[in-house]
Amino acid sequence: MAVDRVERLTNLLALLLETSEPLSLVQIAGELEGQYPDADQARRASFERDKAALRDIGVPIETEVVSGGPYAGQTRYRIDRRTYELSDLDLEADEMRALQVAVAAVHTGSAVGQDAIWKLGGAVGEERPAVSAMVPDRPELPVIRSAVATRSTIAFSYRGDARRLDPWGLLLRGGFWYVIGHDHDRGEQRTFRVDRFDGGAAAISVGEPGAYDRPTSFDPRSAFPADPKQIGHSAGDGVEATIRIDAVRAAAVERELGAERVVARDADGIVVRVPASNLPAFRSWALGLLEHAVVLEPPDVRAHVVDWLSSVAHGRGPDAGTGAP
Repeated sequence: MAVDRVERLTNLLALLLETSEPLSLVQIAGELEGQYPDADQARRASFERDKAALRDIGVPIETEVVSGGPYAGQTRYRIDRRTYELSDLDLEADEMRALQVAVAAVHTGSAVGQDAIWKLGGAVGEERPAVSAMVPDRPELPVIRSAVATRSTIAFSYRGDARRLDPWGLLLRGGFWYVIGHDHDRGEQRTFRVDRFDGGAAAISVGEPGAYDRPTSFDPRSAFPADPKQIGHSAGDGVEATIRIDAVRAAAVERELGAERVVARDADGIVVRVPASNLPAFRSWALGLLEHAVVLEPPDVRAHVVDWLSSVAHGRGPDAGTGAP
């Protein structure tokens, strides 16, 4: 199955930001296995379109031509973080809190939401809020990406549990990196969120190359639901929340979710069951409904939304005290 172009652009952006050395198109296609055509001309045309699309939104892709050696004349690409990252914005604290709420209210997965996720990420310092813009960077990514490329088993600690995984692919979804592969301990395909690895890159043990064969039918998107609210820390998570939607937005929400999600209805609106495995994505969706939605249960999901809003209102930062995944 072909990779969605937005997903490929995101992965290309992350790769060019992450690399310490400029990469050739052949190297890029190898790192993003299966995301570009095999034929040289089609691969080049596809990459040139992607490069132009990123430059159109202001991403400074740099090129350099190898001047000597066996690769003389080869063009290579990278992104200099110093020119890509957004400078600090001179905003007052109340302006920054308003911006954080506005960003959170954007529906994750929409075209506008993707652009906002790439370009804005709220962070509160000791003296004043600041905004930086980058694809989430994790020290574990180069190690895992190398293991994927060489088909090497990795051993790591995940939230206190020792795990062994044949990593099949990496994917950026909902602002977090995930690695998908065969879990030796569970004997099945599993998905792990990279920022929940214990001990950072140094704690990941990488085995011998060629230790496994990746299934030919593997598609990294199949490990994730299309709805970002359903993404949890591992495959099979099924957390749901109950929300009351008032009469003003009831019809629109029912069209979006489907009638099967409605568990009750009356003259004042409807009650729906909504996936909430990915709390930040769920929170963004719920806040997008503004005063027309109230989270009823479960208590921990309701508390997460309430605590997040309280944190923003009091200037503590969007994730202070929320227990966000």
